[in-house]
Amino acid sequence: MNVITDNWDIWAEALGGTLALFFGGGVIALILGFIVGAMRVSPIPVARAVGTTYVNIVRNTPLTLVFFAFAFAVPILLQMRISFLTLGIIALGMYTATYVAETIRSGINTVPVGQAEAARALGLPFGQVMTLVVLPQAFRSVIPPMMSVFIALLKNTTVAAGFSVVNLGSVRNYLSERGADQMVVILWVMVIFVALVLVLSWVQRVFENRWRVAR
Repeated sequence: MNVITDNWDIWAEALGGTLALFFGGGVIALILGFIVGAMRVSPIPVARAVGTTYVNIVRNTPLTLVFFAFAFAVPILLQMRISFLTLGIIALGMYTATYVAETIRSGINTVPVGQAEAARALGLPFGQVMTLVVLPQAFRSVIPPMMSVFIALLKNTTVAAGFSVVNLGSVRNYLSERGADQMVVILWVMVIFVALVLVLSWVQRVFENRWRVAR
C-alpha cells in the first residue's frame, strides 16, 4: 500500500486522466456511433456509403496511428495548440464510434423487418421509425456487446500514455523516478483496471435487469 499512499498525488492524477479519457471518449463514441449506425441502415445510398467508408477506414486503422494523426497532424491543420488530453479524448471517441455503430447496426438487424415496414406504412419518417419502433426493441440485445465495447475503450485509454497524457498507463514511468518497485506498481494498475471493469459489468447487469422488468 505504500506505493499508493506515498504517491497519492500521482495516482490521483493518473486515475483522473483515465476517467477523463474514458467518459469523454465514451460520450463522443455514443453520439457519433449512433449517427454512423443510423447512416449504415439508412435508405439513402449516399448516407450508407459515407457510414460504411468511415467505419471501414477508421476501424481498420491501428489506434496508435489514429493517436499520431490527432497528436501531430490535427494541430498543424487547425493552426492552433490543443492539449494532448483533449486530442486523446477525440481520438478515442472517433475510433470507438466505429464499434458503437456496428453494435447498434447489429442490434437493429435483430428487429424483424416487418416492424419497420409497418411503421413506414403508417407514414412515419425514417427518424421516427428508428427512435420510436426499431431502437427500443434493439436496445435489449445491444446492451451486452455495447458494454464490451466500453470495456475495450477503458483499456485503450492506456495508449494515450505514449502521447504525454497522464493516465494509469503512464503511472509506472512517473513512480520509477521516485524509486518505487515497478512490478508492484504494475500489479496495482492491474487491480484498479479489474475494479473498473467489475463496475462496468455491474452497470451492465443493472441495465439488463431494468430492461427485463420493463418488459
